[in-house]
Amino acid sequence: MMCSNFFFLFLAASLIFLPHQSFFTICRAVLDQSNDEVGNETKFTYIEGTGKGPKKWGQIDPHWKVCDNGKLQSPIDLLDQRVQVFPNLGKLKRDYKPAPATVKNRGHDITVRWKGDAGKININGTDFGLLQCHWHSPSEHTFNGSRYALELHVIHLSSTHKIAVIGIVYKYGRPDPFLSKLLHHIKSVGTKEVDIGMINSGDIKFGSRKYYRYIGSLTVPPCTEGVIWTIVKKVRTVSREQVRALREAVHDGFEANARPTQQLDGRPVLLYTPRDNGGSA
Repeated sequence: MMCSNFFFLFLAASLIFLPHQSFFTICRAVLDQSNDEVGNETKFTYIEGTGKGPKKWGQIDPHWKVCDNGKLQSPIDLLDQRVQVFPNLGKLKRDYKPAPATVKNRGHDITVRWKGDAGKININGTDFGLLQCHWHSPSEHTFNGSRYALELHVIHLSSTHKIAVIGIVYKYGRPDPFLSKLLHHIKSVGTKEVDIGMINSGDIKFGSRKYYRYIGSLTVPPCTEGVIWTIVKKVRTVSREQVRALREAVHDGFEANARPTQQLDGRPVLLYTPRDNGGSA
């Protein structure tokens, strides 16, 4: 219980007392991920030994130092022995809806960005508006050391510039319905941001009410900390064709765009499980 209380104090501090400058940095980082020109990704890579791999990110740019020395870095390994079951976290509340969207090849990933009001999630009474989503292959977060085929990050921002990310992990199997609707856009996307019409974010399937919650960071430079992470516990499925399309669309050297897992450094990781025994896995 002491660790759980610590988590909520930590979470409250991150939501309320984070300095205004940190809010600005976080907001800028998220917006930059959506709007930066594709050429900017050449400053970093996922390949070690190039001088620009993950172990060197913190040395490439002075604004990226936290990639090296941060204590709240993501992704992490979700190890059963470290996780505390905590029903009081409450059900993840989301209210997604169709909105105009674009797709863009950012070089290091494929991103879908909503231009209108695509809905929101609510965490501890705070609304976080949906901004964009993108994919990493293989998965960035691991479950008990196991890395899966793909991970979707759904990025949200509050009115006070706090970031909340939902992560969904996939193994090979049946095609993912959301990706199926986007696949022809992904296969043909170039370096320009392209309008793809109305996209219903409600088509992103969670498949479970159980989730992990911890405080972490962006998983690409500048590795900004203070991000509220929600990782859906259920591992969903994606086809090999869908993963191949995402890998072939990005620039050479970014086919595998997963940052290695980072040290937990004593952070609490909570697992929400519905109180009733009939909850989904």
